[in-house]
Amino acid sequence: MEVQFLKGIGPRLAAGLKKAGLNTVGDVLWRFPRRYEDRTNLPPISQTTPGQVATIRGAIARVESRTVRGGRTILTATVKDPTGQITLVWFNQPWIKRQLENAAGEIIAFGVVKDAGRNYEMSNPEWEIVDDEDESEDFARIFPVYPLTDGLQQRTARKAAESSLMFADIAPETLPAGFRRKYQMPDLRMALEQMHRPESEPMRRRARERFVFEEFLVLQLGLAMRRAETELEIGIAFPITQLIRGEEASPESTHLFGSQEAAARQGEPLWEQIRRMMPFELTGAQKRVVEEIWSDMGRPHPMNRLVQGDVGSGKTAVAACAILAAIRSGYQAALMAPTEILAEQHARNLTKLFAPLNIRVDLLVGKHAAKEKKEAMRRLATGESHLAVGTHALIQEGVQFHKLGLAVVDEQHRFGVLQRKALRDKSDTNPDVLVMTATPIPRTLTMTVYGDLDLSVIDELPPGRKPIKTHWKRPSERESVYAGVRKMIEQGRQAFFVCPLVGESEKLNVQAAEDLFYRLSTEVYADLKVGLLHGQMKPKDKDTVMDQFRAGDFHILVSTTVIEVGVDVPNASVMVIEDANRFGLAQLHQLRGRVGRGDYQSFCILIADATNEDSRKRMEVMVETTDGFRIAEEDLRLRGPGVIAGTQQSGNSDFKIADILQDGRQLEIARQAAMQVIEQDPKLENPEWAIIREKVLARRSDMAVIALS
Repeated sequence: MEVQFLKGIGPRLAAGLKKAGLNTVGDVLWRFPRRYEDRTNLPPISQTTPGQVATIRGAIARVESRTVRGGRTILTATVKDPTGQITLVWFNQPWIKRQLENAAGEIIAFGVVKDAGRNYEMSNPEWEIVDDEDESEDFARIFPVYPLTDGLQQRTARKAAESSLMFADIAPETLPAGFRRKYQMPDLRMALEQMHRPESEPMRRRARERFVFEEFLVLQLGLAMRRAETELEIGIAFPITQLIRGEEASPESTHLFGSQEAAARQGEPLWEQIRRMMPFELTGAQKRVVEEIWSDMGRPHPMNRLVQGDVGSGKTAVAACAILAAIRSGYQAALMAPTEILAEQHARNLTKLFAPLNIRVDLLVGKHAAKEKKEAMRRLATGESHLAVGTHALIQEGVQFHKLGLAVVDEQHRFGVLQRKALRDKSDTNPDVLVMTATPIPRTLTMTVYGDLDLSVIDELPPGRKPIKTHWKRPSERESVYAGVRKMIEQGRQAFFVCPLVGESEKLNVQAAEDLFYRLSTEVYADLKVGLLHGQMKPKDKDTVMDQFRAGDFHILVSTTVIEVGVDVPNASVMVIEDANRFGLAQLHQLRGRVGRGDYQSFCILIADATNEDSRKRMEVMVETTDGFRIAEEDLRLRGPGVIAGTQQSGNSDFKIADILQDGRQLEIARQAAMQVIEQDPKLENPEWAIIREKVLARRSDMAVIALS
């Protein structure tokens, strides 16, 4: 039914509702308040304190408006009650003046109380007029406050919600009765009534918990269904047990062992071969994760495993162990990285690692000449190449593998679900998939974004690695920073300077890499060799610069975030990040991880004029800890969860009411419930799950579309 037919609405008020996307009664019923005002016990104005989020009620004593330099308008209104007064302040909203002057009764205002010297004030508060109609509706109760848009007033939103409740009885129940009893959830009618007109705070919380649980359940059922479908797929059962015992490898892998020495070692136990291959001893965490991966590889179903590890924890070494097991079993492997710089680094390191075993590694990136690319693709198709390392070029048309058994995706957050699938589809063998990320992910996000994957965590850094010392400096302290960098260079070290932009911007007053390069190379460090690297350079030029820096030809490399992921220069022990307040915590942590890879004490210097609370908090967190998981939690708290499918980087998630920051316990309960439901009914074919099943399928479809974009 259209909203205009709700009691008390009509065509005129319906226009504002429709502008907010509320076209039907159902739209109104399921548009929940964003907060509530408990008007049963409003504090007197005299009892408010600075820093408090408060709701006050009073009469308007004075309204004033003035224009300041730049044409900005400042509007103030003094609100009084019998105990005191407070000033409400609005910036650049002159139309509020007329609304306040026409207000005959008292007003309600909601906002943060600040100490303004002579009295307290609220900046840009939410407010509404209290009139006789409000008083007749039983003022002393919990009032819902709805999200508004231009043309929709709070009074209209409340009236529509109240009227829509008469249809709550006929709204189809989504959760089975037995399921609700098990998890002590109210029925749909009661939950809707308590959301829009709560009798008490406990009743409101109980209603909210039901809808939070349902939103999480829909997501978790979809993920559980995907996992169940994978379990039914036929994959490769790698002979891991035989390889660990040193029994004869697959006949198809005998061509790997070209030298007489390598051939003699064909039956060498897998762990022994890894110890001989690795230039260092694996940590306990690395060994545990390798065994988890091998356990998956030995099962006859496709592996889908996520490996999380902080910067420098050794994910590549773990991946190499998985790759070796696949190749020893007679299959090929592929490793896909998000940037050419990272792909080239992986190819270089893995080639060196696998050289004693006569394993051929081919690099496939977009910049390669047609002849070079064609030859690499031929080797992959014939099986001459055992491991392909590349970027998106690996999933382009024309690339085929002879027998792909393992697909490794590095920096998983840069790729979508369908890009993983495209790599998997490059073979008829339904290969195992191992995805890796150096961006630690809070547990709640892991259960949402990667809930269809098994999780391994490398929670230990290699022994002897020194923690990076991080300092926050104001722009006025640049000279002392430059002097400190020079001392490190005189000791034989190298330094990164990272900027947010390539060139100067008219809109943003931030340091540009090209400008900083010119100043450092001609003024500050004119006697040193300074290089420049950014994403707008030609691939060949970027390679040349990185090779020169890696070889020590440059003392300093000025760069953009093109070096954020995977760049490994052990001699670089100083990272200076200009305008660090322009970066998120996760990105700052990644950039800091480009140093601290050698035997020397390393430093990260954040140059930032942090002028707001969020940016100050980011700088303080970076100085306080190098724990990537704590940083990830703080980043989630400061930025918000974003859209769960991964396209939006900050702000609210795509849940209507659930909040993964505050509802983590409900998420865990929903996850366990979903797994139990899917275990009993893998496709949700029981009629009592019909409505939920439609929601699950719709959400899975939406996420697939987003992943493709």
